[in-house]
Amino acid sequence: MSVSSIQTAAYIYLIFMAFVCGACAGSFVNCAALRTVQGESFLRGRSHCPRCGHHLRIWDLFPLASWLALKGRCRYCGAHVPARYPLTELIAGLAFGAAAARFGFSFRTLQLCLLFALLLALALIDLDTMELPGILLLLAAILWAVFLPLQEDVLHTALEGVLGAGALGIGLLLITLLLDKLLKRESMGGGDIKLFAVLGLYLGPAQGLLLVLLSCIVGLVFGLRPAVRGKPFPFGPSIAAAAVPVLLFGGQIADWYRSLFPGV
Repeated sequence: MSVSSIQTAAYIYLIFMAFVCGACAGSFVNCAALRTVQGESFLRGRSHCPRCGHHLRIWDLFPLASWLALKGRCRYCGAHVPARYPLTELIAGLAFGAAAARFGFSFRTLQLCLLFALLLALALIDLDTMELPGILLLLAAILWAVFLPLQEDVLHTALEGVLGAGALGIGLLLITLLLDKLLKRESMGGGDIKLFAVLGLYLGPAQGLLLVLLSCIVGLVFGLRPAVRGKPFPFGPSIAAAAVPVLLFGGQIADWYRSLFPGV
């Protein structure tokens, strides 16, 4: 077997393992989010069916596989298990796999996978409660600081991050205050602004603007659904969904956009 074949096989294996780890992380995050919303501790107690309360065995907890094998029902009481469970596991698996495919076996991949897990938790909790927990936002900011010394150009990365956080946080705060005054109602929650500011640490000002634009597009699509049309809806999931492609390919998207205006 040639060296290139071994490298290709190792690359594919890395992506596969990242997907598996992501699916497992998605299962844990979904469970933690549900228990947090219900006022339970996700650090204590065994996993159980929310309908009959039966403790789940190890073969009931395989991400994606168990739900498919049981045809979306509880093994013990036959109750329907919402599609939220496998969808969360699939989304997390794809996000982790994409990070591994984009950045390979690196600290950047590890950082993004951890950030994606936090974003998923924020999105799920926001869907259920219309709130973004401050502790998770703080953890995302701490995660950026922990990996900062591992960057090639620490000072430049730190400056870009601070500028990005300031531009998104302060800029959106001022715009929101103006819109609140004009509309005489809340236009964007404080948690959403904080989430934008935290993501600005990772993206900097230019890619941060791309995040805002893409978040608005995703939010518009989400808000046009008949179930939420004309009603307040959480914006956190839209921000989290838009953040994944920007974190992975924001630089390439920005370069492509600039290439459309070579004389500028």
